Amino acid sequence: MTSIQKKILMLTTFVLVIMSSIWIALTYYNYKTHNQYNDILQRYLNMNEVTTVSHQVITELNNYMLNPSSKNLEKLNKSIEVIQRAKYTIFPLRNEENNFALTSYINLIDSLSETTERLILFNSSGDSEAAVKEFTEATRISNYISEMKLTLIDTELKTYDRFYRTIIEQSEGLIMLGIWIILLLTILLLLFTYWFSLSITRPVHKLTQAANELSQGKFDTPIKVDSNDEISFLAKTFDRMRININNLISEMKQKARLEHELQQNKLLLQESQFRSLQSQINPHFLFNTLNILSKKAYLEGAEETSDLLVSVAGLLRYNLKRIDRSVTLFEEVTVLQQYIEIQKARFTERLGVQMEIDETCLHLAIPALTLQPIIENAVIHAVEPNEEGGLISFRIIDVGELVQIEIEDDGDGMPEEKIDQILNEQQVHSEGHSTGIGFSNVVKRLRLFYGYEDVITIESSRGSGTKVVIKIEKRRSERA
Repeated sequence: MTSIQKKILMLTTFVLVIMSSIWIALTYYNYKTHNQYNDILQRYLNMNEVTTVSHQVITELNNYMLNPSSKNLEKLNKSIEVIQRAKYTIFPLRNEENNFALTSYINLIDSLSETTERLILFNSSGDSEAAVKEFTEATRISNYISEMKLTLIDTELKTYDRFYRTIIEQSEGLIMLGIWIILLLTILLLLFTYWFSLSITRPVHKLTQAANELSQGKFDTPIKVDSNDEISFLAKTFDRMRININNLISEMKQKARLEHELQQNKLLLQESQFRSLQSQINPHFLFNTLNILSKKAYLEGAEETSDLLVSVAGLLRYNLKRIDRSVTLFEEVTVLQQYIEIQKARFTERLGVQMEIDETCLHLAIPALTLQPIIENAVIHAVEPNEEGGLISFRIIDVGELVQIEIEDDGDGMPEEKIDQILNEQQVHSEGHSTGIGFSNVVKRLRLFYGYEDVITIESSRGSGTKVVIKIEKRRSERA
């Protein structure tokens, strides 16, 4: 989010950067022009220095001839060294326009030095006439140097005349460029300031509009502000307030409608409770009737029929209890044996059952109606489809910290997809369950009851039957 303060700082920075850039450009141009002027002036000074030194050499020569002392000789030698050094400052001044004149100028300097050395030699040997001739020659060379200096300066002025005019034109162009830059900068600042003011006033205007609509009771129109500063945050907060008020109004209307419907449905609720009571009376009536039939069959000598009726009655009574209660393994095994007796009466020798039960484990708690749906699933899918029937094995084994319940059949096995659906607690269509509880619901109830996921596993492959294993942790079962 870019705050309004940050936007102002950005505007200020933008102006400072532009102004600084213009100042740096002008300063650089001025510095460059100044250096160019200095270079040209230095060329003239170097040429003038050679002329001055040549005159100094003539003066020192005259003093030496008048008084050939060692002191005057030393001064003369120093003057010659100075003019030789000044000669080397002339070399960088060479260009196409002054090449010939500059070469002659340098040769004159060398000639002056050689003439001075010959004068010293003739004067030392006492040949005064030759020394006078050399002095005259040195004076003539010095005059040539002065004339040549004027020629070089004249050439320099002609050479750099175009340069001077270019500098003047650049200065005038720079002034015009500065004027255009200032005009352009002014226009840009005006546009930027206009945009900046819109970024603040437009969202404020939208907020004002939204506030007017809310004051008129229009709570369904969203408040949206295209901004990335504090005004955007204010708009979002304002929109949340609108949503909360709208939700509150909706809840009040919903509550009023529900209260009205509640009054109208009181009679329907009483009727529903009456029908629910009837649905409980009918199974109990059936259970009592089965008990009467069982005793009558026993009195008439039909003991097998009596036992079958007793098993059906016991199974019905167990199923009439609350499904969300917990029971002991002993109760589950008892009702499971009654269910198996009923199925044996149905399938006779086609149904084989092997039971291996560790009675020390039967005190543990387990959700009601857990084992019967699993056994019934094995009967429906492993025994009933086969003409020869099938074998179901039931085992309760103590394995240390766990009690393991194993239910295994020798049917055709269960598809992988169905196993995944059951373990993922997805509803699987299955017919014939007497309890109305599917396999997936059994898995869900076991996990909720014991509080861990791997309480049940299913092992199966095509043609090799199915094995269901329930692993009960003793400490969790005792706490439950």
